[in-house]
Amino acid sequence: MGEPPTKPTCRLIRPSDTYDGKQGLTYFAGIAAETVGSQAICMHLLTIPPGGRAKAHMHESHETAIYILDGEGLTLYGDNLEHHILTKAGDLFYIPAGVPHLPVNLTDKPISAVIARTDPNEQESVVLLPELEEVAEAAIARIAKQMA
Repeated sequence: MGEPPTKPTCRLIRPSDTYDGKQGLTYFAGIAAETVGSQAICMHLLTIPPGGRAKAHMHESHETAIYILDGEGLTLYGDNLEHHILTKAGDLFYIPAGVPHLPVNLTDKPISAVIARTDPNEQESVVLLPELEEVAEAAIARIAKQMA
């Protein structure tokens, strides 16, 4: 006979460990299948340093919700990263499943955010979009010039 199933229980995570995401940013480990056995949600903290940015990517079948704690960031989004939005502390930002996006910090202060996704695995649904990197660089340069 095998072991009896483990009864789910509440778990506390104090985000001190970090991991490098496929997107090119370093995340603080949080709530995920890998840390607490979650089955339908992932939530972690992210700090984007001044001048930092992610690689163009999407989350194929999962929605993302972001709460900006500190700082001001730019997110490019859309099939060709043709749209952008500026987020600041206190903002909530939603990214539908399958939408290409790329966050970037054009300021001299870090951005801190809480990120929640409907994928319990921290990195499983990440799909890198290297074909959009050239477009992203041009868009970031154009927007940075407009903001200066």
